[in-house]
Amino acid sequence: MPVSKPFFTILSHYFSTTTATTTTRVQKLPSLSKIHIKYKSQAIQQAQKALTEYLHTTRSLPFTYAEHIAKNSLFSLSTLIKKIDFSVSTFSRNFTKLLRYHPINEFEFFFESIGIDYSEVPGFLPPNKFFFSEDGTVLNAACALSGFGFPWNMLGKLYREDVLIFSKSSAELTARLSQFKEHGFSNLSVVSLCLAFPHLLSGEGELGGYIEALFDDFKMVLIEFNLGSCVEGNVDACYEVCRKMRVFYDLGCEKGKVGELMSRKKNLFLQCPPEVLVQKADYFSKFGTEKGEVALLLLQSPEILNIDLETPVISVLGFLKHFGLSKGKLESVRQQYPHVLGRNKMANLPHLMRALDLHDCLFKRIMSSHELLATYAISNPIEDMDKEYLNGLERIQSSRTPMHTMNKLNFMHGIGFGENALTIKVLSHLHGSSSELQARFDFLLNRGIKFSKLCKMMRMTPKILSQNPESLEQKVNFLCQDMGSSLQYLDIFPAFLCFDLENRIKPRYRFHVWLTESGLCAKGYSIASLIATSEKSFVTRLYGIHPAVPKRWLECFSFKSY
Repeated sequence: MPVSKPFFTILSHYFSTTTATTTTRVQKLPSLSKIHIKYKSQAIQQAQKALTEYLHTTRSLPFTYAEHIAKNSLFSLSTLIKKIDFSVSTFSRNFTKLLRYHPINEFEFFFESIGIDYSEVPGFLPPNKFFFSEDGTVLNAACALSGFGFPWNMLGKLYREDVLIFSKSSAELTARLSQFKEHGFSNLSVVSLCLAFPHLLSGEGELGGYIEALFDDFKMVLIEFNLGSCVEGNVDACYEVCRKMRVFYDLGCEKGKVGELMSRKKNLFLQCPPEVLVQKADYFSKFGTEKGEVALLLLQSPEILNIDLETPVISVLGFLKHFGLSKGKLESVRQQYPHVLGRNKMANLPHLMRALDLHDCLFKRIMSSHELLATYAISNPIEDMDKEYLNGLERIQSSRTPMHTMNKLNFMHGIGFGENALTIKVLSHLHGSSSELQARFDFLLNRGIKFSKLCKMMRMTPKILSQNPESLEQKVNFLCQDMGSSLQYLDIFPAFLCFDLENRIKPRYRFHVWLTESGLCAKGYSIASLIATSEKSFVTRLYGIHPAVPKRWLECFSFKSY
């Protein structure tokens, strides 16, 4: 079906080749403080030329690939440039001499050149190998892919996601790529598909049903909607289309149906960058809903992609009122969840709703009326501002470690705690960095503790997040497996996680087991009574044993609580 001129103009605008396309992207120059800014560009160009000649002439690499490596490894190159005292008249000669007498690690330059961040390159280097002559498998695979049309500095995307691709021979890769072309795709289309779905290249043998379905989607998008004429010759644009398709696959959309679904919302392909689509998908996935529901929301209401969900500030009660909560439910929130009250950022809304156990309800409201997100605004500048919270912020800023503490506070806001005095109080008992706290929180969440209940546990006993994940795992396992209890018991006694496992929990429990088996246990009791009572009360009150028990027994209970 021919595309109309206005529609074609829109396509051309969003899929036009820019000055920062993938194949010609300008890299930020590394710091070369010893060289005057006037000569930095000249020094880099001369070094690139010398490195190209070295790799081609001395190391016998094909000139094209030697040039790719030299031009796309600026930071590795800069480490060599810094070893030479710069002089306009002698630099080029001295740099060539340096290469002649100080062989480089060719893999280091290679991995940076294919698009892997320089700081991460050491993690990819093969052990005890410096030259391609020692193992040319990776280089040969890169050359075969580049010869087909893959931009050299995008090959790192393939390597990162599926390293097995680079263990294949040139013949295997070429044969695989030819299979794809037989389905009617151009080289550019095949390149874009493989960059977005690297596993296509790591497979072997005949193409399976999944790949056939993927191809059907891609054909519908590029061919049936005449997008091919607009993106041909532009890897970036075609790759963006494939990345958007992958977002919906990752959300659980059925293979072979994505093209049809997208056809109903063409602007989704045209106006929204893949990064924004991924960001919005991640945002709504945080509500804890099914991925398919998130995909349906984005497909049914693509206008939601234009809503700023990061920077706006919300009043929790005001926002809930805006979304239709009754006065009775608002009062219930106020009483049961005081730790979420006050202000917070829209960016934290999904986890805030999970902390209130209202995430399912709110997501359904968004599904039916997504414009409610766009129409919300704080009613007045001082709505829900907590003076005690603001005073706490002032104390944090004047403390010795304001950044460290603010990062912890941001973690708390991120899981739903609002800008209120209770949040500041809980914050004072949290020990560890924000990343450590997040790891501990995620561990307990992944073990099956409900999000809202975990936040309540934090409010009651903040020190539960002062334990490292390994310690938490040991205590949870002992509670559930050895003591025969369940995670639900932590709802009423979260402090269990704060007591020392080896010096308190295990000895007391084993002593209890011995007393029970010996018929000495006087009455029933709770785990909290078993663990939290003092030493003498543990023996006398719980078990009805005379206070004059042997001294050696009491010595067994000289425990540390935390």
